[in-house]
Amino acid sequence: MRKTSVTKAVFPVAGLGTRFLPATKASPKEMLPVVDKPLIQYAAEEAIAAGINELIFVTGRNKRSIEDHFDKAYELESELAAKGKKDLLEAVRNVVPNGTSCVYIRQPEALGLGHAVLCAKQVVGDDPFAVILADDLVHATPNVMQQMLGIYEQHGCSVIGVENVARDEVSSYGVIHGAPVAAGVFRLDGIVEKPSPARAPSTLAVVGRYILTPRIFRLLEAIPKGSGGEIQLTDAIAALLEHEQVLACEFTGKRYDCGSKLGYLQATVEYALRHPELKQSFGHYLRNLKF
Repeated sequence: MRKTSVTKAVFPVAGLGTRFLPATKASPKEMLPVVDKPLIQYAAEEAIAAGINELIFVTGRNKRSIEDHFDKAYELESELAAKGKKDLLEAVRNVVPNGTSCVYIRQPEALGLGHAVLCAKQVVGDDPFAVILADDLVHATPNVMQQMLGIYEQHGCSVIGVENVARDEVSSYGVIHGAPVAAGVFRLDGIVEKPSPARAPSTLAVVGRYILTPRIFRLLEAIPKGSGGEIQLTDAIAALLEHEQVLACEFTGKRYDCGSKLGYLQATVEYALRHPELKQSFGHYLRNLKF
């Protein structure tokens, strides 16, 4: 199999964010802020830090603010420059650094993660690519995509990000079965979407990070609709195992499920406690908080 560097990342951002209604009625869930940056910016920064320079956003209705966020804001930059607010000006200008391009593709109907990835086929072409779900915010050094790209560069095959979860939580995830080949690396021989705890092949759950070879597109086009009448990326990965090796990376770092209210609040508190401007004052506030 031809091995090339990974320079493209797909961000499926067309979901409705129903768990955060009414906040997400007119605003994308990916634009919810964690302290002073929206979730989608954390995801983009992870990709850029890993050397990816083409960001492909698969969007839907009411997602225009994502495009606006990554676009140049001439009026805002002029205002900040005129007032001498250099730090804020640099923060706005560096949302997308020079040499990084953004592409936006509309997903015409909500047919699942697999369908969202398939919508990016014409832009991705015959190259390997990453998929990053902004809902899964991970604090890690090196970041998760850097960890996974290290495995990809060594083996030249698809790599799936996984996390060990409690057995009673496996029904919320795709779950892998595989044999260890190195510390934190597993060779997949099976993957199941949302199994019951009794039927789960392991407690290694797939969580929002993928590096995929372009063969996945042909499989996504061929597989029937799965759970919920959607095209499941998990089903296509299971089919991919019949053609080529797929590895799983049990990454190091702390994941926050920002698709849930509790996980989002946990991320907000803990990122605030790491923020250089807030950690002391916010920590003091929390220590003295009384109900």
